[in-house]
Amino acid sequence: MSDELHTLHVSILDRDYGVSCPPAEVDDLKSSARLLDERMREIRRSGKIVGVDRIAVMAALNIAHELIRAKSELEHYDRVTEKQLAKLNEKIERALASARQMDL
Repeated sequence: MSDELHTLHVSILDRDYGVSCPPAEVDDLKSSARLLDERMREIRRSGKIVGVDRIAVMAALNIAHELIRAKSELEHYDRVTEKQLAKLNEKIERALASARQMDL
């Protein structure tokens, strides 16, 4: 694995930033910067929050909240899927046991 870092220049709310990341993560970093820029612009347009620092904090809080909700939903679907798989496994086991009984 290479320790090489790529310096990427991104623009967020009309400010330029140089950010280093592994080459394999460049596209994800670009997408993240684009998302943050869009969210910060939305907040600025609303006119309810003034100051780049406050706008950045609100955007970060909103994105963090969405991440937490998405993780919670995924965990829910994981639990549901596990239960469904367990039920399916039980049905398969019963069918196999029944088939074995018929072979006797």
